[in-house]
Amino acid sequence: MENVISFINDIVWSNALIILCLGAGVYFSFVTKFLQVRYLREMLHLLFKGGSTPKGISSFQAFTVAIAGRVGTGNIAGVATAIAMGGPGAVFWMWAIAFLGSASAFVEATLGQIYKQVKDGQYRGGPAYYIEKGLGVKWYAVIFAVATIISMAFLLPGVQSNSIASGVSNAFQIPAAYTGGLVTLLLALIIIGGVKRIGKVAQIVVPFMAGVYILMSVVIILMNITEVPAMLGLIVRSAFDLEPAFAGVFGMAVSWGVKRGIYSNEAGQGTAPHAAAAAAVSHPAKQGLVQAFSVYVDTLFVCTATAFMILFTGQYNVVSPEGGFIVENLPGVPFGPEYTQAAVNTHFPAFGTGFVAISLFFFAFTTIMAYYYIAETNLSYLNRNDNKWAIWVLRIIILVSTFYGSVKTAESAWMLGDIGVGVMAWLNVVAIILLRKPALRALKDYHEQRKAGIDPEFNPSKLGISNADYWEEQTQEEKELQKA
Repeated sequence: MENVISFINDIVWSNALIILCLGAGVYFSFVTKFLQVRYLREMLHLLFKGGSTPKGISSFQAFTVAIAGRVGTGNIAGVATAIAMGGPGAVFWMWAIAFLGSASAFVEATLGQIYKQVKDGQYRGGPAYYIEKGLGVKWYAVIFAVATIISMAFLLPGVQSNSIASGVSNAFQIPAAYTGGLVTLLLALIIIGGVKRIGKVAQIVVPFMAGVYILMSVVIILMNITEVPAMLGLIVRSAFDLEPAFAGVFGMAVSWGVKRGIYSNEAGQGTAPHAAAAAAVSHPAKQGLVQAFSVYVDTLFVCTATAFMILFTGQYNVVSPEGGFIVENLPGVPFGPEYTQAAVNTHFPAFGTGFVAISLFFFAFTTIMAYYYIAETNLSYLNRNDNKWAIWVLRIIILVSTFYGSVKTAESAWMLGDIGVGVMAWLNVVAIILLRKPALRALKDYHEQRKAGIDPEFNPSKLGISNADYWEEQTQEEKELQKA
């Protein structure tokens, strides 16, 4: 079975997907005139502006739900795996895909807002919605929805719960089944409350968990501040095969840096537009810019924090393409959170391992919460008759997947997760390239209204955008609530 999974994974994650994701990021960066730089101040301004409404969550809540999905085991275990398989240079390519992917994240999130609709008494949207309404290809939208439900409910929860169980077992010697049971129980209590409860939990937990983790990394960086220039030089040289110690791993550095980068920051993958569509805003570009910033938080802040801690302390192995190891500083230690635990433990032996295990618990747990919301949104798209039993079946499936993932092998969990991410990325990146015009028109419209000193409001008819049903039918009362 593992051979079959590996074969499928190699097909999905061929060089074609890596080129597609990098190429889309480059293209969107140029056509938006590098909005990820030009609008950085605006992103921060919009982050805390506006509140929730009876039908939607606030911009900040949507941001934290998206961050909950982005910041997960990929930020701790995924970074360690990228370094193990591609050397220090993989970190550079994670940065590259984050910078370029920020533009892709804007496009997909803005499209999520443009083509959202009110369903089940709340805003619903995402790739399935904008593929059907924007491209007019329903079978394509159905395929994306089905692939997303399979990925979010079956394939990806196990990656997160497996990393939680592994980290807790390593730190506290608690059996994986016990940890998996606790995670499953807590998840059940939250997802039964729906998107509103997920949003409320995320807005409290996400800023706290990311802040504490980054603070710990800052402390370790300050303790090694004189080594920063040398380490940055090592990362850049290794990224372009110019570091003799890591010669010959250039292809692996690019491949694993991009793969783990996309898995972590999810730019272009098609997950964040679901949360973006749930936000109550007066213009789609507002939430597009907020979601573009979330990529920075994930990769440039949290992933970099992990990478610096691991590289500063030398607590990592690097696999040789020919077999064996180029670097083996941790003999017998598997790829994953153990690298990060060993790194923090170097400076804080009394609590380093436990700190990373607890951080990983919050990171991965909130990600599973986000997975459920994304799966529910796509089920809502397919479930036109609003059958309540379908939601309960979904809840049971994701709870079983979460528990099972905590006790299965890490390697099979990661490969299944990669397949899920890869299939979604293939479907979504192609869709947002084909649908780029409405998002670019929305950005231009937003810029012109801001330049005129107006708080932007969206009128799709004025921009020649059709099938944006919600915005065309929006009431004056809703407009006032969104601008409040």
